[in-house]
Amino acid sequence: MHLGILEQMPAPKGMTTEDTVENTLSLAQYAEELGYERFWFAEHHATKGMTSSSPEIMMAATATRTHAIHVGSGGILLPQYSPYKVASQLLQLQALFPGRIEAGVGRSPGGGERVRSALADGKENQLGEYPDKLEALVEYVQGQSSQGLRATPRTETAPAIYSLGLGENSAELAAQLGVGYVYGHFINPTRGQAAHEIYRQNAEHNTPHAMSAIFVICGESDDHAEELATSQDLWLLRTEKGLDSRVPSVEEAKVTRKTKRDQQKIRENRARMIIGGPRKVREELESLSESYQNDEWLILTNIADVEEKRRSFSRIASLFK
Repeated sequence: MHLGILEQMPAPKGMTTEDTVENTLSLAQYAEELGYERFWFAEHHATKGMTSSSPEIMMAATATRTHAIHVGSGGILLPQYSPYKVASQLLQLQALFPGRIEAGVGRSPGGGERVRSALADGKENQLGEYPDKLEALVEYVQGQSSQGLRATPRTETAPAIYSLGLGENSAELAAQLGVGYVYGHFINPTRGQAAHEIYRQNAEHNTPHAMSAIFVICGESDDHAEELATSQDLWLLRTEKGLDSRVPSVEEAKVTRKTKRDQQKIRENRARMIIGGPRKVREELESLSESYQNDEWLILTNIADVEEKRRSFSRIASLFK
């Protein structure tokens, strides 16, 4: 089983942005040692705790600190930007780090309307133009002419492009344009099998590549994992309410009062995760892989304890060597 990491870079409570960034770069180095194949960065704006707002810069910093692991975005908010500019950035990165650059792109607005408008410099909502922008991006990075222009610098190999999505329509678009596909199980756990099936059926390129992104916490035992997961449970609950997106400690999570609706939401959110000791994590990942027929998993782990987070990734990697 192939494994990668998708890092949203939420800062643990009490930790500075600078320390969070440094810990993330250290984690990327460790991930390479463990055998993870790729390390991707999300793009989030105007949040209290998310510290990954410029995945391209984090990609460059990570590639500088590592040797061979692929680095990418998951994902760049393409509707808000010029495909020509995005392609130029990716090609520049590819020239610096040949064969290691990937870009997952998606149609998310990146936040509320004020955030979307600020990112797009006041332009009207262009979410509906995502298919056209994705097609233009693919043409630019592959050295083709789009609208009479070619993106530079030209590189011997093109950065790999992936389209992020949550269902059949996004999977069909990725297949039609000949790009990789990433299904966000960690956002919507209900459409993965159908999305991956549509992608496989419609992929016309020779080497289709489908991944799924999922929250995973692997503890020493099921009970240990459940304890660690209380941190992520409360973080996700608060983040979805638009509250504090810094990651609370296990201790804070245990003493925080939760309404019946909060408790129900936490239970519902568990469908987006795999939480357990090594045996349970392996069994559930293998079961989902059999259902999805995906090529790779991108793992997210958002807990406050930095060392426990590293140990979780280590346990997951050891399961599939």
